[in-house]
Amino acid sequence: MTDLQIAKTITLQPITNISQKFGIDPDDIEMYGKYKAKLPLTAIDREKANKSNLILVSAISPTPAGEGKTTMSIGLSEALNQLNKKTTVVLREPSLGPVFGIKGGATGGGYSQVLPMEDINLHFTGDFAAIEKAHNLLSALIDNNIQSKTNSLRIDPRTIGWKRVVDLNDRALRHVIVGLGGTSSGVPRETGFDITAASEIMAILCLAESLTDLKNRLGHIFIGYTYDKVPVFARDLKAEGAMAVLLKDAIKPNLVQTIEGNPAIIHGGPFANIAQGTNTVLGTLMGMSHSEYTVTEAGFGFDLGAEKFFDIKCQSAGLNPKAVVLTTTIRALKYHGGSDLKSLTTPDLKALKKGLPNLEKHLENITKFNVLPVIAINRFTSDSDDEIELIKAFAQLKDIKVALANVWAEGGKGAIELAKHVIDIVESKASNFKPLYNWKADVKAKIETIATEIYGAEHVDYSSKAKTQLNQISALGLNDLPVCIAKTQKSLSDNPKLLGRPKDFIITVREIEIAAGAGFLIPITGDIMRMPGLPVHPSSEGIDINDAGEITGLF
Repeated sequence: MTDLQIAKTITLQPITNISQKFGIDPDDIEMYGKYKAKLPLTAIDREKANKSNLILVSAISPTPAGEGKTTMSIGLSEALNQLNKKTTVVLREPSLGPVFGIKGGATGGGYSQVLPMEDINLHFTGDFAAIEKAHNLLSALIDNNIQSKTNSLRIDPRTIGWKRVVDLNDRALRHVIVGLGGTSSGVPRETGFDITAASEIMAILCLAESLTDLKNRLGHIFIGYTYDKVPVFARDLKAEGAMAVLLKDAIKPNLVQTIEGNPAIIHGGPFANIAQGTNTVLGTLMGMSHSEYTVTEAGFGFDLGAEKFFDIKCQSAGLNPKAVVLTTTIRALKYHGGSDLKSLTTPDLKALKKGLPNLEKHLENITKFNVLPVIAINRFTSDSDDEIELIKAFAQLKDIKVALANVWAEGGKGAIELAKHVIDIVESKASNFKPLYNWKADVKAKIETIATEIYGAEHVDYSSKAKTQLNQISALGLNDLPVCIAKTQKSLSDNPKLLGRPKDFIITVREIEIAAGAGFLIPITGDIMRMPGLPVHPSSEGIDINDAGEITGLF
């Protein structure tokens, strides 16, 4: 059966039941139909949250289809609940770009899903729409101010870095010209679109810890310069109040349920290759306020989402993760060992051995943060016993815990061994999280630390544009911000064709975007784009609905 077919066999509990199980009075939630709700920010208790055991699920470098870290996160949370550890899984919201593109939805799979999957994968509670509107409101205010003759800040259009956003993969919008049609339609200038998941508003929502913090961060958004070289921020346009109003509901975490009827929080949705790749601080703290264990995920691979989770989110919010589950698949290791995508279901011990260095590098990276890892082998039906034993032998050689997890087919039951390993690590108190770098380090030093320590690069090159932007960052007094590197997820390098564990490569930073409101800098490497494109045959081709309102093709 497909994920959607499996989801339709489940009788959902009213969200009021889930809320009560989670520990919040049903009268205090804001319901979005029978099976979705917004949670009040007043339900976050930082003192209780500090006692919760935060578990991060990440992955090795993925194949184009992904390696199932969301499915693994859900399955692990179900297993921990089965072992009488009150657990909440906290995930990101799906973007319509991948839903209609190549990866599909982001609600897990098989018997390890969050529900209602159709609603979550589509418009959900409207958070993405609110983020998009708040972002584009600022865009409209900028262009309105440029055109104004009486209330102008004299913004130099050539210096504006703020683009518009839309929640779709649409490469034709990467570079556009606005303001055509004469003086009544605005001032012509070059700009473009990013996908909503890469919006700075998304990043701000994910890092804000209150409405006041949200509004302050919105005001700090850097726009560009005046003709007199004076920096302009969103607060200069008096934009932050109206933008915060558009986000007044979006800031509240969303409550849904797992297939096994356990609470799940889904909130925020930045990609990890072009943004910070983790759900909201408020969503994580909400889960931690009401759970003994809180399972969250960061993708794509550990080199992207997990590094940003540790160095940006954990440092910003004061979080202290206790263990890392590294989702590993035999197909991905064979892919990084040289197997063609079409032959990944064919047993191939030689390719698997050649791909093990990719797993080895991600494990080394985890230990750089002083947190203990567990290898979770996400089982596929095509995996042979010999291939599974090879990974287990590798783990034993490295003295790292490993578990075969069959969460797609068995839900929580398929992750009991994994859950026991996680509990053992937590109870051993062996992890003592430390970030990779100090925020106060030089910007280039921070970029180069990540590039050499996490990616394995020899050194970093900077384009002339990036060098100019480094000087600009220094002049603005933003040197103390962390860095959120935009890089391909297909390789540890910035070249998607360099698979496995590449060495002696150079990372090229072509430009650096300033996200002063979010509180980080975005070095953009290689050919990575913050507006993805659709594949030749997008997933949308197989999605349909009938007169009864039944949806098919979502996965």
